Amino acid sequence: MQASKEQRISGMSNQLYYQPIQEVEAYCLPRFQTLDPRLHYNESSQSTHLPLQSFHEHYCTLESSWSNGSYTVYNTPSNVSFSPSGSPMSQQDSHSYLSDQYHSPDQTYSSPMSGSCITDDATDLKYKLKQLETVMLGPDSNVLDNYCTTFPNGASNSLPDEDSWGQIMESISKKDLKQVLIFCAKAVADNDLLMAQWMMDELRQMVSVSGEPIQRLGAYLLEGLVARKASSGSNIYKALRCKEPASCELLSYMHILYEVCPYFKFGYMSANGAIAEAMKDEDSVHIIDFQIGQGSQWVTLIQAFASRPGGPPHIRITGIDDSMSAYARGGGLNIVGKRLSKLAELVKVPFEFHATSMSGCDVQLEHLCVRPGEALAINFAFMLHHMPDESVSTQNHRDRLLRLVKSLSPKVVTLVEQESNTNTAAFYPRFVETLNYYTAMFESIDVTLPRDHKERINVEQHCLAREVVNIIACEGVERVERHELLGKWRLRFAMAGFTPYPLSSLVNATIKTLLDNYSDKYRLEERDGALYLGWKNRDLVASCAWRCKPSTN
Repeated sequence: MQASKEQRISGMSNQLYYQPIQEVEAYCLPRFQTLDPRLHYNESSQSTHLPLQSFHEHYCTLESSWSNGSYTVYNTPSNVSFSPSGSPMSQQDSHSYLSDQYHSPDQTYSSPMSGSCITDDATDLKYKLKQLETVMLGPDSNVLDNYCTTFPNGASNSLPDEDSWGQIMESISKKDLKQVLIFCAKAVADNDLLMAQWMMDELRQMVSVSGEPIQRLGAYLLEGLVARKASSGSNIYKALRCKEPASCELLSYMHILYEVCPYFKFGYMSANGAIAEAMKDEDSVHIIDFQIGQGSQWVTLIQAFASRPGGPPHIRITGIDDSMSAYARGGGLNIVGKRLSKLAELVKVPFEFHATSMSGCDVQLEHLCVRPGEALAINFAFMLHHMPDESVSTQNHRDRLLRLVKSLSPKVVTLVEQESNTNTAAFYPRFVETLNYYTAMFESIDVTLPRDHKERINVEQHCLAREVVNIIACEGVERVERHELLGKWRLRFAMAGFTPYPLSSLVNATIKTLLDNYSDKYRLEERDGALYLGWKNRDLVASCAWRCKPSTN
């Protein structure tokens, strides 16, 4: 009996992960929450002065001009205020820096002071800060002479102590980009606007979207810091959607990321393995996917069920997705339904598709169309972290959805999430966490995708930069990237009435085989019934499964 069970799982597992590429290629499109095509792109590179009241109507990277109460807006040829050569443009003027080792000779961007203000002399540094103050605040200001003057909204410019000065200057002189980013974030957190501005100007000379992983990530982190300092986080978050690529291009970018990073394949494979095992004896299976995207996760599962001993079950998939994903698909959820239906017909699997076009926040019981006699599986892959919790709204859709799902008595619920702690953390620790997490992500991309790859910048900008900027620059309901560690997810599932569902060791072994095709710096670890995929010593994605707690009656 046990041998028969293992044989059935083994047969499905092989089908689940090893399919001829020719058959899968037409269906296997990566699934990601996509960008908003409704915002438009301005090809002009001219600066425009906007009064404060019209600020919300225009956006690219902003910095305030304190002396005249206006904002200078640069509509640059890239969505995140990068020069055509790929580095961030200054928001203050348009003169050129001398080229340095981090930038190509044709780059043209600048800060309020020409050249670098790196200095080892604290007196000289104070003088240069005074120059910067004069540019920003006018010639009659004596802010530095008073050290503790308070700016509007409680902003302060009190200078750090001598030890801190030394650490800052040493980091800048050594071009220790990671440490300078951290110092700048601390200044922003402390509302030390003058210090933050000075370090931002130094950072502009150190970051590059075409450089090393930390330089590329630093460019997007700097954009987030600039937006936060200007209190414009939501606007830059939306600005990153400007000049939306054609849907076929966006699909291409997502597909590249899907192929070069195993995180998404890992998540989908582990979830499919849990569902396949839970449904191995069922004749009618209903899968509710709360963020179906392109539907590519289900290609291998449908093929696995097609080869199941005794014949395939009847499969019904309810695909939930809001309008944000329609652009990348080139249309609504009916495209996903037709694609999966065609595949199911090809492999002779009875199949139905039910489309539910709405945000997870709006989903109610009547939208899920559950039928009696169906074995139910729920899939939360890279989705729940977008749901606001009790720290954002009293509605707490994150826990509400779990309670709703529990009321349906599913056989299995799968969870795949990024292993990061950015939900309720204050800004400064959240910045450090984001820096560490995405450093590992960008390093892993660097190993697989050459820096001179013509689409790499597009992949990182359209698929990753928006997340980074949202985490750093936005707050409240506008901060939608709210990741939690698996320990917190465990508490939420337990409170909703679920207990862990052990993952198959055979499936885990198959995933380990997958990783052999990637860098040996990836690591897979099984802990407490969950799988963690990491880069070097950093966990990046966690996957686990759950089932309803047995009744105590």
